[in-house]
Amino acid sequence: MTTGVTEKRMTVAPVEEAVRVPRRRSGSSRPSESRGAWLLMTPYAVLLLIAGVIPIGYAIGTSLQKAPTDLDPSTGFGGIDSFREVVTDFRFVDTFTNILSVLVVWLPIMMIGIVGLALLLHASPGRFGATMRFVYFIPGALAGIANLVLWVYLLNPSQSPIEGLWHAMGITTIKQAVVAPHQMPLILAAMMFFQGAGSWVMVVNGGLNGISEEVLEAARLDGANAWHLACHVKLPIIRPWVGYAALMNLAYGFQLFLEPQLLDQVASNALPDQWTPTQLGYAFAFSNFNFPAAAAMSLILLVITLGIGLLIVFRSGLFGKEDH
Repeated sequence: MTTGVTEKRMTVAPVEEAVRVPRRRSGSSRPSESRGAWLLMTPYAVLLLIAGVIPIGYAIGTSLQKAPTDLDPSTGFGGIDSFREVVTDFRFVDTFTNILSVLVVWLPIMMIGIVGLALLLHASPGRFGATMRFVYFIPGALAGIANLVLWVYLLNPSQSPIEGLWHAMGITTIKQAVVAPHQMPLILAAMMFFQGAGSWVMVVNGGLNGISEEVLEAARLDGANAWHLACHVKLPIIRPWVGYAALMNLAYGFQLFLEPQLLDQVASNALPDQWTPTQLGYAFAFSNFNFPAAAAMSLILLVITLGIGLLIVFRSGLFGKEDH
C-alpha cells in the first residue's frame, strides 16, 4: 500500500548521471565550420612558423655544430658533442633541481588557488563577484620589473611592512632573505603566484560562465549542494580550462629567468649566476660564447616541457571534440 509520500534521496550519484561531460567523438564537422576554422588558424600558423618552427630548426642545426675554442678555432659538424657537454656540466643537475623545487611549491598552490578562487567567484554572482574579479586581476598589471620592485620592497627588512617577521627570523638584510636556506623557492613561488593568479582566475571563470544554467538547476533538483556542484558538476566540465592553465604555467615555470636574475643583482650577486636552466643556457651563449651548447640546452628544455605538456593535454582532454 502506498502512502503518496516519496523520500527524496540526497545523493550525488543522480547528479553525476544527469550532468555528464559530453563524450568526445571523431565525427566530421560541416565544411563551412572547417573552412572557418582554417581561416582563423592561418594567422596563428604563420606566427608559429616564424616564431616557433623556424627557431627550433635553427636551434637543431646550431646544436649539431662544433663550438670554436682558442685552441681549435675551426667550426663544422660536431654531432651530439654539444648535448654531451651540457648534460655533463657540473651546473646542469643543480639548475633542474632548483627549478623543480620552485615548481613543487608553486604549481600546486597556483592551480588550487586558481580553481578555488574561480569557483568562489562563480558562486558569488552580482556586484560582489564583479568587484572581486577586478581585485584579483589588479596584481596581473604588475608584470615584470614592476612586480620585482614590489617584492624587493617586501624582502628588504629595513623598509618592508613585515619588518617584524624578518627580524623574528633573524634576517636583517635583503641578501640574507634571498640566500637563506630553502628560502628562494618560497620567494619565487610567492612572486609568480601574486603576478599570475588573477589572470588565470579570469580564464577559468570564463569556462565556468559557459556552463548552462539548466545543467546547474538539474543538479540542484537532484539534491546537490554548493560543494557537490563544485566537485561533481563544475570541475569535470571545466577540466580543459584547468588543463590549459596548468600547461601554460608549467611552461612558464621551466622558462624562469627574469626573477632569479634580478634578485641576484639586488642581493649583491649572492646567488649562483646559473640558478635556473635558462640562466645556464644564457651563460653558455654570452659568457662562454658556446652557442651550440646554448642551443642544445634550449632543445633539452623544449623536449621536457613538450613531453609534460602532451601528458597534460591528453589527460585533460584539452583539444578534444565534443558532441553538441
